Amino acid sequence: MPIPPFLARLRQKIGHDLVLLPTIVVIARDREDRILFVHDRDSDSWTLPGGLIEPGESPADAAVREVWEETRMRIRLTHIAAVVGGPDCVTNYSNGDQIAWVATVFAARADEGEPVADGLETRAACFLDAPAMQATALRADTRRFLETAQAAGQGAYFQPTDWAPDVAQRNPE
Repeated sequence: MPIPPFLARLRQKIGHDLVLLPTIVVIARDREDRILFVHDRDSDSWTLPGGLIEPGESPADAAVREVWEETRMRIRLTHIAAVVGGPDCVTNYSNGDQIAWVATVFAARADEGEPVADGLETRAACFLDAPAMQATALRADTRRFLETAQAAGQGAYFQPTDWAPDVAQRNPE
């Protein structure tokens, strides 16, 4: 689904202005340890399956739903690989909409079968091995998701904090 109804209603009120949205991304591997990718129609680039978490939906359900909608693949989530957000997590869509996002990145195993693009959001869907990934032009955020997940191993990666409280504000005189 290109734009969920809740976001379409919000866009009627705020236009193309920046909105912060929770999202999910899925790094799904098949039995050969290849990773599932989709060719996104809007950005005309290869990326990982993912999208918005809808109101009332859990991040895990959003992950399973988005992979199904974009690739017709059934997956089994294994763990949270990373949580990614910050200044590099802003997207400007071709229609002028702007979003900032915080992504929960899930690791998953794909069931048997071959992925099929939905034709709406995705032009193509396939599994890529490491050499094919190196030879494919991937979006910058996609490379970031893969790198953070690899750095985390079986744990969960999150960006180190830069924020610290102003100690003077804690002890006003």
